[in-house]
Formats: sequence, C-alpha cells, structure tokens
Amino acid sequence: MEPLALYIHWPFCLAKCPYCDFNSHVREVVPQARFRAALLRELEWEAARLGRRPLRSIFFGGGTPSLMEPETVGALISRARVLFAPEDDLEITLEANPTSIEAGRFAGYRDAGVNRVSIGVQSLNEPDLARLGRQHSAAQAVAALEIGRRLFPRLSFDLIYARPGQTMAAWREELARALDLAADHLSLYQLTIEPGTAFEALHRRGELVLPDEDTAAALYEATAEEAGRFGLLPYEVSNYAKPGSESRHNLAYWRYGDYAGIGPGAHGRLSLGDGLLATRRHRAPEIWAQRVEAAGHGAGEDVEVTREERAREMLLMGLRLSEGISATRFEQRTGMALADAIEPDILVRAIEAGYLVQDTDRLMATREGRLRLDALLGALVL
Repeated sequence: MEPLALYIHWPFCLAKCPYCDFNSHVREVVPQARFRAALLRELEWEAARLGRRPLRSIFFGGGTPSLMEPETVGALISRARVLFAPEDDLEITLEANPTSIEAGRFAGYRDAGVNRVSIGVQSLNEPDLARLGRQHSAAQAVAALEIGRRLFPRLSFDLIYARPGQTMAAWREELARALDLAADHLSLYQLTIEPGTAFEALHRRGELVLPDEDTAAALYEATAEEAGRFGLLPYEVSNYAKPGSESRHNLAYWRYGDYAGIGPGAHGRLSLGDGLLATRRHRAPEIWAQRVEAAGHGAGEDVEVTREERAREMLLMGLRLSEGISATRFEQRTGMALADAIEPDILVRAIEAGYLVQDTDRLMATREGRLRLDALLGALVL
C-alpha cells in the first residue's frame, strides 16, 4: 500500500498576518477539549476507511499548532500510532511560532512525541517583523531556535524574502545570522500578494511595493549561495536541507503520494479502491466541530481525481523538486505516460534553453528552470 502522510490542522492564531491566506482564525477563547475530541473522532473515522496503512509522517499545521495543549498533540500521536502502522523512522513535525509563551511549550511537545519542529521566524529584522504582523521579536525568534535546537533532533524554520525595500546586503546578513543557528532545514518563501489579504488592499492602493522581478530573482540566487555555505542544498524550489534532513511529509506532496487531512479545511489525496480521491473538510472551525460531533467527520463529498487531473497535479508538484519526476512512477501513479502529459514542442524548446533536462526515466527542471517555473509549467503541462 502507498505509505500515508497524515496532516492535522489546528486553525487558530493569536492574530491574522496581513500576507496570510491560509485557513486561520482568531478566537478570544479556544475550547481546547472540544477540538481535541473532534480531531480524535475524525481521525478514527478516516482510519476506519483507510485501514492500517503504513504511516510515514504526521504534520501538525495551521493556523498555529503551538497554541495546542501538548496533551492534545500527545493524544493524537498516540492514537495515530495505533490506527496506522508507523514506520520505524516516523517523522512527526509541529509548526510553531517563536513567542515566549509558545516556546515554553516545546518540552511538552517533545515529550508528546514530536521529533521535528518548524518555527515560523519569517524575519530577524524588527521593523519587518512589525510590518509582517508577527507577534514575536527577533530576540524571541533567536531564543526559540536555540530552545528548539536543544530539544528536538530535527529543526526547520521559515523566512520570507523579497520584502518591501529589502536590499541584497541586508538579506545576505540576515540569512547568514539565521543559518548560523545551525538548522538542518530551511524554508525560504518569496513574499507574494495573495487575494483577500490585508496586503492585497495595500498593494492595490500603491502603499505596499515589492521588489521587481529581477531583484527578487537575485535575492533567490543569493539565498541558494548562502544556504550552500552552511551545507543546505535546494531540494525543492523554496526548501533547503542538509542531505537526509529533507521534510518527509512535504516530499509526500511533491512526489504525489497519499496524504490524509483532518481538521477544519484540511484536504487530502487518498488511494481507495481503484481510484484516487480528493478530500476536503469544512473550513469554518465551529461548523466543522459541529459536523464531527454529529456524524464523526467534517468532510464534504469526496471527488475522484481523473487520470488527466492526476497527471497535471503530479507535474505541477514534481517539477518543483530538484530530483524531478520519475517517468516510471508517473505512469504508475497516474495511468498515463509522462510523454503524453506534456506539450512536446515546449519540452524540446525548454531542454534546448537549458530549463529542463531529461534522461531515460527522469524529467527535471534545472536551476534556471526553477527560477521560471510558473511560466514554464503554464506552457509545458497539457
């Protein structure tokens, strides 16, 4: 059976960041016991239809999972280990923000079974942290990274670049400071304007100006250079890791594996019977909880993913990886030959331009190709 990656969504945050379009919600009081019970019940329901599948990873995402009580995290991990067949090196990640209150829970999460923490640092520049709406200071971020390094065998953190007014020299200095804290994994995201966010309104009025494309590309190149100095290699467009420290959970998405999502707004791709199902939960936390309490789950109607949709999704995800896509696995997973899913003339032109390389079993984007990946995929994928 295809190994399973399990995603558990905690939708609550202390505040809504102005750049964020995730399914996150601010509540003055969060009924922890109610949502713990609902998550456990939906986990049981999902496991009942999947069977005792091999379990490769658990990922607590959000929202802000570091607002969860460690008892909730521990209960979900323990139950997942019973319901599924955990692999010996089961990866269990929890996303965390570096406020002092949340960092104070790190030991509890370790004791609950978390063995990898991903910290949302976003910046080590105080004015930019304020502009990004973050609730922590640069000093708190550094302290949280130091605590995380002591407590967990694996540590990742996020930074956002291409921020308004950001210079190359400032980004290199900030990135070197962050990398010096000895992470084994780093996620670096270019700031983008997402629909429906507070930043979109500011950008539309001309009050928020991002660096131009050439500057953003230069910042991306500098990112790879600085990360490489610390032994972190780009295994995906926005992710760098020391060899062997790649996120197994996120690799399940990019390699188009099976993943189950529980909690408000979570979605999944699950092999059931002869088909692949797209699953999604209701987004609103309270309505989701009501549905779980009434029916055991907050799921909408599952939708079968067609062969053509599988091929498109696997191409869009897989070409983000430095390793690219295996033609053999592509056909096994989609039922379609890789050559039948791409525009042949664009493929030839992209190879000639040095944006793609292809061998007998693998199609990969080069470093130059990954810089232009959105435009490349738009033309390449049928």
